[in-house]
Amino acid sequence: MKSKIIITLCFLIICISANSQESYYNTLNLHVTGITLKEELSKKVVETHTQFLFYEQIWNAAKATDLNPENNQEVLLLYGYEDGSDTDNTNDRTRNINDNGGNSGQWNREHVYSQSLGTPPLSDTGPGADAHHLRPADSQRNSSRSNRKFTNGSGNSGIQNNGSWYPGDEWKGDVARMMMYMYIRYPDRCSMTNIGIGDSSNTPDNMIDLFLEWNVDDPVSDVERQRNTYHENTSNENAQGNRNPFIDNPILATRIWGGANAEDTWGIFTNNDTEAPTTPTQLNVTEITTFSATISWNEASDNFGVTSYDVYVNGEIALATTNTDVTLSQFNPDTSYSITIVAKDIANNQSEFSDPLLLTTLEDITPPSIPETIVVTNETETSFVISWAESTDNTGIANYKIYIEDALQSETNMLIYTATDLTINTTYKIQIAAVDVVGNTSEISNPIFGNTANGAITATELFFSEYLEGESNNKALEIANLTADPIDLSNYSIARQSNGGLNGDDWDWDMPLEGFINANDVYVIVNEAAQEHSSSKTQAARDAGDYLIEVADSIRVHDGDTNFGAPINFNGNDPVGLFKNGELIDIIGTYNGGATNFAKDINIRRKNTVFQPNANFDLSNEWEIFDKNDASNFGIHSTIALSILRQISTSKPELFYPNPTSEILYIKNSRNIDLVTIYTILGKKLETLNNVKNTIDVSKFPKGIYIINYKIKQQLYTTKFIKH
Repeated sequence: MKSKIIITLCFLIICISANSQESYYNTLNLHVTGITLKEELSKKVVETHTQFLFYEQIWNAAKATDLNPENNQEVLLLYGYEDGSDTDNTNDRTRNINDNGGNSGQWNREHVYSQSLGTPPLSDTGPGADAHHLRPADSQRNSSRSNRKFTNGSGNSGIQNNGSWYPGDEWKGDVARMMMYMYIRYPDRCSMTNIGIGDSSNTPDNMIDLFLEWNVDDPVSDVERQRNTYHENTSNENAQGNRNPFIDNPILATRIWGGANAEDTWGIFTNNDTEAPTTPTQLNVTEITTFSATISWNEASDNFGVTSYDVYVNGEIALATTNTDVTLSQFNPDTSYSITIVAKDIANNQSEFSDPLLLTTLEDITPPSIPETIVVTNETETSFVISWAESTDNTGIANYKIYIEDALQSETNMLIYTATDLTINTTYKIQIAAVDVVGNTSEISNPIFGNTANGAITATELFFSEYLEGESNNKALEIANLTADPIDLSNYSIARQSNGGLNGDDWDWDMPLEGFINANDVYVIVNEAAQEHSSSKTQAARDAGDYLIEVADSIRVHDGDTNFGAPINFNGNDPVGLFKNGELIDIIGTYNGGATNFAKDINIRRKNTVFQPNANFDLSNEWEIFDKNDASNFGIHSTIALSILRQISTSKPELFYPNPTSEILYIKNSRNIDLVTIYTILGKKLETLNNVKNTIDVSKFPKGIYIINYKIKQQLYTTKFIKH
């Protein structure tokens, strides 16, 4: 009886401790560990980040969250360590709450995750305006830190021998927990190896030991807690709605990334319980296929209760679960595997490994289905694009074989292929076969026939011609009209899919287009914030942003409270679609392709062999890659320039002289020309003139080669001139 009373009392203590966790986390499964727990917390802080702050709001937010507990007329200064009694005010620990700004002796907003170390660099919006990593700091001390990575040290803050920055003994835990928050909130932008010097080999991802050690060594302060309390409450004007989980309970970091146990402020993960759960028994396998199997086992027991199970395949952990059955996949056919299970309790005590369960997947002797719905698009004189529907297979498709005129042309793991080096104005027989992961090959498809073009541009629809995913908010799209007529944009729109649908997102931020695109012209859409000259931007990026704003036909408003310029705020893993009457006609990226960085930190331009949209992204065959700060081709398109240059051979005897000229082009015989359009050699339209009789003033143009497109009696001609 006595032992039962003790166990019951211990269980009651555990329950009381568990109830001490913030209600913010009540919907989460906190029994899991590793990457599974990281993803749970990441989803929570993203979902509850409902108010996006302007960078200017951080002043007032900091005045509420970083108050000195001993004097509410002061804020605490990150990296500070002295009470103000010496002559050096840059090391002060506090400062008057209203003495903020960028001048000497004032406090400013320190980006603890340095803007320039983000990938791409953080601006003053989004992650760059996330209050969970913006702290008051002396402006000069902030400048000394600059964009230096964090490194280990001791004592007060300062630059270390390796040129990196130690935040100080008092602040290193704060820094660690802020960096952990930034990593789970912006995993693609805020890498831990970019911001700190340490080793990530013993963690399951990019986390480094430096921050795990600091999280243990420097416990959570009351100021950190008051920051969380403020930001969860969205009735506060400058609150975000989410919390930093590692402030609420530092041991969450240990449960994700390992290392020494940090403080368990809730008391639910560490207690006097040292008794491990019993070992899982009676492992059983059902539903074996060529690539998967379902594993079940008897529930383990524990003095306080089993909270999760780790499932191992051939000695490597495959997943963590709270269930007693799982379906494992991504196996190879006709292959043997050893499965073992470990039980864990909430104090992270773990059982012995179960006896291994041996299983062998089925042999795969079934070929894939025959490829269907084969379509030929984007025909040029020497190429066309072939696409088809995905085949099915009991294990998985490895690749497809493309046959042209009965000869194997190529193999690809995509659902699209561009055939090149073809003959002008020629018909080709096309067939496709599917191959699975063990080499079973389907029957060859029924033939379809594709034709190369006859030498004339046959564009019938708009398409994306350029895309820029540059520094900060340098985001832009260009749409080209290579048809013979102006096109009304009212039937068109642009949308974005976040992270390739990784989180189940569909197309969002639909942006209807307005106005017209003239024949042989382009339409440029730019994020409004491209014109911002933040400190994180290089000079090349500032120049590119200014140029984009100058050539833009449409500037998408960048509102930090709502849209951040969406959908023109894509990252390199966000597919962007061009829609006509709600139907996708062109795409950059792969819909539901996952968080694949297909165009991160680059500029891509459609090749001049492409005249039509393509709902299947084909980076290697349809696009050329340029530097992320190269915006020079926006407002023009090489195919338009090419089409103009092709017309030079049809020009009339030269009407314009002298050539070269420095100021004036004269017209022979004072002929009346109905319309004159002047282009750069790259096809950028500079000027349009009507009813030209005697001269054309070209003095305002810089030196170079120019194209004149002119019309006489409804007949179009083209020539070129040199300005010197």
